[in-house]
Amino acid sequence: MDAESVREFLRKLPHVEETVQWGDNLVFWVADKSIGGKIFAVVNLDKDGHVPISFAAGPEKFSELVEIDGVIPAPYLARAHWVAVERWDAFRPKEWQEHLQRARDLIEAKLPKRTRDILAMPTAERKKLIAARKKLLAAKQKSAGKLKQRSKAPGSIESNGVLRPARDLGGCVPGYLSISVAVWFHSLSMAR
Repeated sequence: MDAESVREFLRKLPHVEETVQWGDNLVFWVADKSIGGKIFAVVNLDKDGHVPISFAAGPEKFSELVEIDGVIPAPYLARAHWVAVERWDAFRPKEWQEHLQRARDLIEAKLPKRTRDILAMPTAERKKLIAARKKLLAAKQKSAGKLKQRSKAPGSIESNGVLRPARDLGGCVPGYLSISVAVWFHSLSMAR
């Protein structure tokens, strides 16, 4: 197996979407990420990368797989029971297909109910819904970008990327921030 044959196999599985993220990585999702899809495999296309593929193994298979030569706990994802395979020849082609199919099925079972309901829709209806959701998300990103470009007005507070005017209450700031400040001052007094 190699990256191209894995890609070809994964794209044939139901409800699998592919994106390119984090440089030269093919990221495979169960369902489109705009409707709550989840990642089940990542293929590193960078020739210098020491791990060509990582995938979800699940708690049952994780310890069994990491005992195989060339299979290690996936960096950053081992706690989620993901494995990283260091060589393409670690498994025979049929074994690759079994492991990747299991990874996809494992992650599909963890999808939220609303996402599974969307996947159960007829194809045309599902595609319309996904296209509408992508359009909505693009509009939100565009408006969030405009907010960040806007210069801060005097007395405004930025919270989660949204500019909010501070209330003029004798120098007080909105309630959620004043509580944080009060907790901070209290922690300072307790430290003395």
